[in-house]
Amino acid sequence: MRLAEFPRHPLTFGPSPVHPLRRLSAHLGGAQVWAKREDVASGLAYGGNKVRKLEYIVPDVLASGADTLVSIGGYQSNHTRQVAAVAAHLGLRCRLVQERWVPWDDPVNDKVGNLLLSRMMGADTRLDPAGFDIGIRDSWKDALREVEEAGGKPYPIPAGASEHPLGGLGFANWAFEVAEQERELGVVFDTIVVCTVTGSTHAGMIAGFAALEDLTGVPRRVLGIDASATLEKTRDQVERIARHTAELIELGRELRADEVQVLAGWAGEQYGIPVESTMAAIALGAELEAMITDPVYEGKSLAGLIDLVTSGEIGRDSTVLYAHLGGQQAVNAYHRLWD
Repeated sequence: MRLAEFPRHPLTFGPSPVHPLRRLSAHLGGAQVWAKREDVASGLAYGGNKVRKLEYIVPDVLASGADTLVSIGGYQSNHTRQVAAVAAHLGLRCRLVQERWVPWDDPVNDKVGNLLLSRMMGADTRLDPAGFDIGIRDSWKDALREVEEAGGKPYPIPAGASEHPLGGLGFANWAFEVAEQERELGVVFDTIVVCTVTGSTHAGMIAGFAALEDLTGVPRRVLGIDASATLEKTRDQVERIARHTAELIELGRELRADEVQVLAGWAGEQYGIPVESTMAAIALGAELEAMITDPVYEGKSLAGLIDLVTSGEIGRDSTVLYAHLGGQQAVNAYHRLWD
């Protein structure tokens, strides 16, 4: 398998920590639940899951001779904050398109949280009124052209780094990191629960754990909890990126249909808008484990995990790994939820 052959520019402190959520597990009365914390894995502007993807993209950035990273996300995009952080870390310029993906009416929505941090790190952030979509955006193409016309050399990083050819490698490697931590901890996770929107975090896990299953004979379920509210688009994108990543690392077989699972039921009707189950999950994680989750992503994936465990869909004898992908910085833009 070719994963080790791809150059990687380390941006994390090392393996992200894994720890049991004992009080949450006891409260749910079912499976044993653990968390793997991407939110504390990097010192770059509070980290998050996109740092892992960027570790594999940075060598290509440096080889290209680019002087400006150009990316896109919503006003409160975790991804664009992490791109801004990596640009600052590397001494590059950064141009960010921040679209109005979430119709959330709050006077500080475009001033605090992720957007504030990106501006603190020197990124050129420009607001755009366009709504949510997981596809390639004209506003991003326009930003790339503008950088070129100003004499810069841009490097394109799509939303979530998901459509980047190397976007799935970071979480394919994450799967092997999990396997090493399992050996150290004396535990085996049979189920992984992860939030999925633009898809490459989930897709990389699918490819990585498929490779591990072929090597070790240990099967695992990787359950993606949709938070996009555009289920079919997300499912198609996850499958496409997973198959591409599997091919890239030379898995040597086609992914099975059961290896690509994107589950609906917790996204609500619109991306970025919390629903009752989101808020209940956020409260439970905070009050039982002091584990902060956000209303856009992790609150929804945690809601999915809670329901799957309490319903028995994830059985009592399971040991579950919850992938905490970060995103707490966006909570600032949703402050009135706790007024």
